[in-house]
Amino acid sequence: MATVSTILILLRIDSGQTDGYIVQYRANLGISAFETGSLLDVSSFIVFLFVVLAFHAVLSMRIYHVRRHAAIAILGLGVLLLTLSAVVSNALLVLR
Repeated sequence: MATVSTILILLRIDSGQTDGYIVQYRANLGISAFETGSLLDVSSFIVFLFVVLAFHAVLSMRIYHVRRHAAIAILGLGVLLLTLSAVVSNALLVLR
């Protein structure tokens, strides 16, 4: 899921764009709710995906010998978080 999300993010990035990307949405700011950022800010989504992947994999491996079902639940929650991250990053990149 992390690899698929990374590929989707990389396909949405336009290297010729100069006005930036929308990287945040703050509902409490009203008309200026969209915050723009650079390509580095968009690539932080990719870093987040792999940090989540590594953290959930290590945590699952450490708890596997104690409770197999808990390890599988941790991996499932990791997949859910990766899916939600892909949806959010896609939604922000579509708005540009």
